[in-house]
Amino acid sequence: MKNSIAAMLPELIDWRQDFHRHPELMYDLPRTAGIVAKRLREFGFDEVIEGVGKTGVLGILYGATGPAANAEKRVMFRADMDALPIEEASGAAHASEVPGRMHACGHDGHTAILLGAARHLAETRAFDGTLVFCFQPAEEGHAGAQAMIDDGMFERFAVKGAYALHNWPGMPVGEFGVVRGAAMASADGVFITVQGKGGHAAAPNLARDPIVAAAHIVAAVQSIVSRVVDPFEKAVVSVTAIHGGEAFNVIPDTVEMKCNFRCFSECVGKEIEAELWRICEKTGEAFGVSVEVKRPPLTPYPPTVNHPAETEIALAAMRAAVGEDRVSDDLKPIMGSEDFAFILRQVPGAYVLIGNGDSAALHNPAYDFDDGAIAPGVAYWSELAARVLPL
Repeated sequence: MKNSIAAMLPELIDWRQDFHRHPELMYDLPRTAGIVAKRLREFGFDEVIEGVGKTGVLGILYGATGPAANAEKRVMFRADMDALPIEEASGAAHASEVPGRMHACGHDGHTAILLGAARHLAETRAFDGTLVFCFQPAEEGHAGAQAMIDDGMFERFAVKGAYALHNWPGMPVGEFGVVRGAAMASADGVFITVQGKGGHAAAPNLARDPIVAAAHIVAAVQSIVSRVVDPFEKAVVSVTAIHGGEAFNVIPDTVEMKCNFRCFSECVGKEIEAELWRICEKTGEAFGVSVEVKRPPLTPYPPTVNHPAETEIALAAMRAAVGEDRVSDDLKPIMGSEDFAFILRQVPGAYVLIGNGDSAALHNPAYDFDDGAIAPGVAYWSELAARVLPL
């Protein structure tokens, strides 16, 4: 297997750097999705379906014994394809050619790795059942995984498990790790509008000051984690924006705020949300102003929770791919979010990390995916196929 991967590696690096030069955003992925579908057909995939969840691609590959008779012989491997609206400052020779867009999270690398595994597995068919290769749009805040689910992905291809991989700066290149249980936090948030009565700063008694009410809301929400959430749970609540007023001597009518909250349990998320609504409502009553709380148009992301049995299978594949000394099974949970969580709500699975070395952080203009992670990534997917669908 190592010789086969080494032989295709120069081409995979070219594919990755080509994706990097031509980043596409959210669901608008005609070039990227088109290349993925074309490659899968060239590899000899048994079925290639485009336009799932707008621009997602599914590649169906049968193992040595033919198509699976039921979901117990089908497994999904997923990679994300979308870039970010960031101006690149990496200085790489293959830097983005599209102003204001770049692959700042390494989805170009994830796509190239899974394409490499698809090519290798299409040649060997060294598994028993059906692999569903999922190339997903709109991971970056626009719930592309949920869009593919809503488009009937699992109705058409029920699977017994699903797996995903993400690069991680700060971890040595090609090393692997996994968080047991809750791996990444939920991402949720609200808009808060405090509507008072404006007036002259010299006569505050004639106004209903929304700034004072907003300040009390900001202070009160800091108590949610420390005084409402179970101290053994992890959560954060942050007011991330506050806007009100313009003139030096005028009390405004309105203050607008944004609040973000994250945790590792859907139950805790509901608890935070209920307390946030209560604080806003009661603070409004106390100060004689109205407070409106509403959700932004984006879909909130649930926590990403790895399942025990699938985590052990993934660990076995990682160890086989790169050696036991290059695999960590006790990484700490991450407060960032990931929309593979929507898939893990539907089926058991595992979300693992592969090292990207001493690179800039994810979502940083100076970031670039390290091509040294491609070969171990392909090896991982190939080993995983042999373990989730053994001959």
